[in-house]
Amino acid sequence: MKLTPLFTLLAQVQNTTNEIDVNPTATLIEKLEKWIRGTIRLIPNIIVAIIFFVIVFFIARWLGKWVKNIFKRKGRENYGSILGSFARWGLTIVGLAFAITIISPNLTPADLLAGLGVSSVAIGFAFKDILQNWLAGILILSRQPFKIGDEIIVNGYEGKVEVVETRATTIKTYDGQDVIIPNSDIYTNAVKVKTANEYVRSQYDLGLGYDQPYEKAMKILEETIRNIEGVVKDKPVDILVWDQADWWLTIRMRWWTKPERGEVVKVWSKVLLETQKAMNKANIDLPFPTEVRIHNAHDIAEARNDEKKNNSIYDSMQYQINQRKFNEQQKDNQ
Repeated sequence: MKLTPLFTLLAQVQNTTNEIDVNPTATLIEKLEKWIRGTIRLIPNIIVAIIFFVIVFFIARWLGKWVKNIFKRKGRENYGSILGSFARWGLTIVGLAFAITIISPNLTPADLLAGLGVSSVAIGFAFKDILQNWLAGILILSRQPFKIGDEIIVNGYEGKVEVVETRATTIKTYDGQDVIIPNSDIYTNAVKVKTANEYVRSQYDLGLGYDQPYEKAMKILEETIRNIEGVVKDKPVDILVWDQADWWLTIRMRWWTKPERGEVVKVWSKVLLETQKAMNKANIDLPFPTEVRIHNAHDIAEARNDEKKNNSIYDSMQYQINQRKFNEQQKDNQ
């Protein structure tokens, strides 16, 4: 058995152990001295980087306000606010990246972009909903499917658009409540813009009795609606025979108003009130359905039988009275 290599290995381990200087305090002090010397060498770079970043920061603020003012003069303040904020923070981030490269010359912009690409994926997953709403807000403001002040219906909510921000759109309902709807919901769902056009049409169905002069009534209805304040004079007023119902002839009335909800409701009320007055004044009947409900057919049958019996008794008594009168008259004649 050869033991020479084993003794050789043990001798090498002993020599190595003798060469190790176990002094952690000296090692720590040496590292701190290196860090301090390195920081002192970087002080000029740090000062230049700070000055550079401060200059870029103020330029970014000025750029954001400039973009916002440009779109404000065009009547698109919300859109300008979003683009101005995007320009400001974009330039600030770029300035910060260059400031870091000034402090650490070994770090290139390409390295920062590579790290930013990896981190942006993680940020994208973490803030998915926020980014979706932000992008949807930019698309809404750029394409302008509706404007501030428009009345819209979306996701079952109806009201006036108050503000469009980067995350959500705020609408005020007709009863004075604010509803905040995420921009992604607005962009991916159907939106009804009620004030998109200059005028909107309203309609109401009225019933005329079949025995009434309906042609005369239709002329009265048309004249009455045309003279109502708030009905657009340049648009037609339609009075149409629409249906033959069980109890009446259905007449559909159509008229045009301004699209704002308040105006539509007020004119609607006036049309119903004035047409009712006009029909009453012309003595034209507006029928309504009547119903006879039988709760217990057995009780009704008994009531009818009782009625027949009462009628028979009444007839019998009446016959007897008449007979007595006849007999008395015969006696008087004799």
